[in-house]
Amino acid sequence: MLIPQDVPGRRPAIGALLLRHGFWKQWAPMGMVARLSTSTGKSLAELIIVTAIVGIVAAMAAPTYQSFHTRLQGRTATAEIASTLRMARQLAMARRERLLLRFDLSEHTITLCGADAATVLNVYSYADKDIVVDEPTAGTDLFFHPSGRSASASTIVIHDREHRRTTVTVSLTGRVVIS
Repeated sequence: MLIPQDVPGRRPAIGALLLRHGFWKQWAPMGMVARLSTSTGKSLAELIIVTAIVGIVAAMAAPTYQSFHTRLQGRTATAEIASTLRMARQLAMARRERLLLRFDLSEHTITLCGADAATVLNVYSYADKDIVVDEPTAGTDLFFHPSGRSASASTIVIHDREHRRTTVTVSLTGRVVIS
């Protein structure tokens, strides 16, 4: 490697000084590899302690995660039921016909069909959602008129696995509200 010569009357460059004194050797890539290869490993006791700490933290977080998952699943199912109610209203207006939403509490389904109940348009199943739907206050049959209005106001109470209660209300105007 060539070392730059000093020019009389000028200060030598920093690089030239570092090269002359051998400072570069300790920062060169080979010097770094040599230093890293001499580092020590971790003992089995240290690895067991770290694994135990991670296990304890995971055990403490598991119930919180399960509760979060249950809450999220209940909210999602409630939003899907409200969406089914809103879709029934919109379809009644778009098709200009009276539509029926039938809640089958034993089969855990909500069926959207024509008012004569012969034409099935959609079936929503909440059996795998870990929720319980109480009978709507207006009964298991809910009608939407072509104007979008509901034949009767109704409240649907939904319980999740941790017994949290959410209410979906259908007003006479057909508006669906989650509370």
